[in-house]
Amino acid sequence: MLNDPRSHGLWEKTAPRAPQTEPLRQSLTADVAVIGGGYTGLSAALHLAQAGACVHLLEAVEIGFGGSGRNVGLINAGMWVMPQDLPGELGPVYGERLLQMLGDAPAVVKHLIAHHDIACELRTNGTLHCAVGRKGLQEIEERTRQWRKRGAPVELLDAGETARRVGTQAYAGALLDRRAGTLQPLAYARGLADAVLRQGGHIHTGSPVIEVEHRDARWVVTTPQGQVTAAWIVVGTDAYGQGPWEKVRNEQVHLPYFNLATAPLAPELRKQILPGGEGVWDTRTVLSSFRMDQSGRLVFGSVGALSKTGAAIHKNWAKRALRKLFPGLAHVEFEHEWFGKIGMTGNALPRFHSYGPQAIGFSGYNGRGIAPGTVFGRALADHILGTISEAELPLARTDLMPAAFRSLKETGYEVGAQLAHMVDMRL
Repeated sequence: MLNDPRSHGLWEKTAPRAPQTEPLRQSLTADVAVIGGGYTGLSAALHLAQAGACVHLLEAVEIGFGGSGRNVGLINAGMWVMPQDLPGELGPVYGERLLQMLGDAPAVVKHLIAHHDIACELRTNGTLHCAVGRKGLQEIEERTRQWRKRGAPVELLDAGETARRVGTQAYAGALLDRRAGTLQPLAYARGLADAVLRQGGHIHTGSPVIEVEHRDARWVVTTPQGQVTAAWIVVGTDAYGQGPWEKVRNEQVHLPYFNLATAPLAPELRKQILPGGEGVWDTRTVLSSFRMDQSGRLVFGSVGALSKTGAAIHKNWAKRALRKLFPGLAHVEFEHEWFGKIGMTGNALPRFHSYGPQAIGFSGYNGRGIAPGTVFGRALADHILGTISEAELPLARTDLMPAAFRSLKETGYEVGAQLAHMVDMRL
């Protein structure tokens, strides 16, 4: 997008064409103005349109331009935080409610894909959280115990079964989560957008919001060439917020994350590496993730930005890391490369905010956007439609709080990832 091959990489090359949309060039009246064309905004717009609401979605660039079109494509249940820690952090009511909603979220994603016939390379074989060393094994053992206590269909795999499923003996074990899966993330976003339009919703791309004003019990949302006057606003900008919504971005610390994709692997290698098609990430502090796409390309990612000195450092590290994991990839080359930003909150949990009368949004997905964004968007729609009260939402309302030392932390993430990968290359 924007003639930048490093923004969306493989996903832009292989996703179905985005539905036809244009910038907003007139003044309109709507029930709801949705800001942001990622999973949250698209899900909210879809569920609102299905219920008969007049909804106009405003996207600054293109559908899926932010994290929704750049991520690795893992449909995860839950958050990074250990399950039993959520009630302690959020209280017993919201903690348990959020756990239940996020545990069920992958099923909601799969249902939407089936119901709206979205072509997005969906695979429902689960994900593998792979343990690096004894410490990593202890972590996934505890995570498995906590999820199983709540009845989740998760399983702890030993080193042998992990090696059979992944194709390497590098891991001490793995947590298999059968709720989870993988998809083509930009294709999913574009499929949701197409569903919004088919349900009678309206989408305006190339329409950044430059001003919002509340007057006469309505919101006036202004873009460079038009306006939407609406009773409600849904804010779904998350880590890519700008203009009036830069305050959403400022509450988060940006963690850079890159992905690299090989050419389609030979059939014999595809039988050895992830033969079941699960998505994988590991327990390292500077973690790695990988999965196979529909055509047999291995998509491999980690923390870091493919810019300036980081581009060469991270790509060289990735080649070496893949050779160590899978000796059959000794001469691997990458056909696609891209990166984006993950918005991290102080406690690694999402937020629910009110931005004024009948202006609401969720944000802060901490690298878990696909399933949470989908169900949070649905929850916002349900609240606007009067199906659920604010007290029944998955999170309590909190105030916007700028992240402390944000710029310093962001520099630390980027430089720290480069140093970690440089050191790892020399071991």
